[in-house]
Amino acid sequence: MDKDTETRIRAVEETLAHLTRVTDDLHEVIARQDAEIATLTRRVEMLMRFAAEHQADAEGTIPLADQRPPHW
Repeated sequence: MDKDTETRIRAVEETLAHLTRVTDDLHEVIARQDAEIATLTRRVEMLMRFAAEHQADAEGTIPLADQRPPHW
């Protein structure tokens, strides 16, 4: 192999190593965000249940979130 080919192969290997590292980093970020989204989703569901129960206790009626709008 001549020097030019070796230089090009080395550049491709360096680029591939860099892209592999970036892909691994992004995978970690996505996994962490997925866990955070799952936690936040559970918390929002709990808050919505709490608010609906609080509203039902306060008014003694069906919570507004569970009522159909008047135009239905």
